[in-house]
Amino acid sequence: MNNDFKKIFTLGVWGDNPIFRQILGICSALAVTNLMLNSLVMGIGLIFVTAFSELTVSLIRKFTPKHIRMMVQVLIISSYVIIVDIFLKAYYPSMSKALGPYVGLIITNCIIMGRCESYAQNNPPIHAFADGIASGTGYALVLLLISFFRELLGFGSVFGIQVLGESWTNWTVMIMPPGAFFMLGIIIWVAKSLSSESKKDSKQEVAKA
Repeated sequence: MNNDFKKIFTLGVWGDNPIFRQILGICSALAVTNLMLNSLVMGIGLIFVTAFSELTVSLIRKFTPKHIRMMVQVLIISSYVIIVDIFLKAYYPSMSKALGPYVGLIITNCIIMGRCESYAQNNPPIHAFADGIASGTGYALVLLLISFFRELLGFGSVFGIQVLGESWTNWTVMIMPPGAFFMLGIIIWVAKSLSSESKKDSKQEVAKA
């Protein structure tokens, strides 16, 4: 059982990461990563929605008619997104305003639909819930990594705390859309390179054995 969960989290965070492996969820990855706090809240929201959507889909998978399962999944996902949206508007209105329409657009996030259809529809609830947390965590970590460099270089701060001195000249391009594309491209390139090196090492070890 522990090995199953370890495999799920390894795949969700690294091996099958939704952003730099599957290239999904790119819109929000580019839109909300100019500040780390925005990325953190978006990441937590997506973890919540993905985990509970997968759990719910898995619980009712045997009772859901195949010809309407996609509509049922959208209904389930939208319900949890509404919960996140209402929570932010009630307890964190400034963040709700900062994220704007991107909270609502979680409903159309390919990551959630993909995991509900490919994993939750075919696996038990506890594994589906863990997969939702793992996939959401993988997404959130990439968002935080992108936003760390964008906020640091663009504003000289981390989580709104100024860390670079007055002599630092802010890179305006980093807080603009091109900065997001630039950072995402670098992260995908580094991830692919590390993966290639890992595969080469594995092949060499097998050859030696």
